[in-house]
Amino acid sequence: MIFPRKKTSEFVSPWWEVPTPKKSSRGFTVLIALLAGSLGGFLGVNSSGGTFFQSANIVSSTSTIERAPDSVAGIAARVLPSVVSITTRSSRGGGTGSGFVIDSSGYILTNNHVIASAAEDGGTLRVRLSNGDVYNASVVGRDASYDLAVLKISGSNFPALQFGDSDKVEVGDAVIAIGSPLGLSGTVTLGIISAKDRPVTAGGSAEENSFINALQTDAAINPGNSGGPLVDSTGAVIGVNSAIASLGSTSQTGSIGLGFAIPINQARTTADQLIKTGKATYPVLGVSLDMNFTGFGALIAKSKSGLLAGGPAELAGLKPGDLVIGFENREINTASELIVAVRAKKVGDEITLVYIRGGKEFSATLTLIAAPG
Repeated sequence: MIFPRKKTSEFVSPWWEVPTPKKSSRGFTVLIALLAGSLGGFLGVNSSGGTFFQSANIVSSTSTIERAPDSVAGIAARVLPSVVSITTRSSRGGGTGSGFVIDSSGYILTNNHVIASAAEDGGTLRVRLSNGDVYNASVVGRDASYDLAVLKISGSNFPALQFGDSDKVEVGDAVIAIGSPLGLSGTVTLGIISAKDRPVTAGGSAEENSFINALQTDAAINPGNSGGPLVDSTGAVIGVNSAIASLGSTSQTGSIGLGFAIPINQARTTADQLIKTGKATYPVLGVSLDMNFTGFGALIAKSKSGLLAGGPAELAGLKPGDLVIGFENREINTASELIVAVRAKKVGDEITLVYIRGGKEFSATLTLIAAPG
């Protein structure tokens, strides 16, 4: 951003002109004195040796910098060829985002909110590789609930990223984020995993909110990084950069060191489903939560629609008005936290809930089912 120069009544000299010092400007006088003293001393030394340029001896260096494969530069060199910039055009306007190759036949993983407008309006999608090649892309499938989408470009032998294991990530692990913030493709930033299991609500609109059990990082992530990879110290992708926290000010739109990524284990499962069927499924408890409840825990709606007839929660004995406070070994403080915890699991997983009814604490074990079509 270029900031305007403040207007003053004084004339400001260009940097190449040395202004005459004012007697009252003590600091400025000292600066000029030092410069003059250094110049005079240098000239004095050379004045007895003849012409100034005769003693010049320019030496060139032939040394090279060796960058280890596990250095940031080494990792970036391996990962960058797999990272792409995505440009969208639709009736709502244009946008940019990031993505990365997950299969050498041309499958690319990105965020749903990066390509949603073009997919809904029949717009165009263009993918630019790190070598400058540009391809038209088609949408294989997308899922708003996980904020993920898979694109396809024609061709073969594209460099695909290696998948890591996001379940093994620990707080403090070094990570690198790569993408196209503000359209600046191939941007690399360094940071660490700041936290795990952060409940984050993201997405392109209120109608298409996604609930992410996110990895938090302080690696700089900005608009345009969405869909790009978060990789570990081996260069394996462990997350899909998706969201950043803001200070709530309309003037603040950049990184404040609070970025969030979808764990790659979840993203990989969803991507596999999208490639095979064009759509993805997610697990549910079979409950409707009161999203306006402001107390501690997740409140099952106090209505007949609070429970899905024949669903896991009803079969396990839960009732409308029950307050869920625990999921596995995780404390539940809000409805969003419960949704995120459930969606981090898989259809068919057996889980344990802790809930309160009538001031007493109970637990129940149930099997998650796929969300109704």
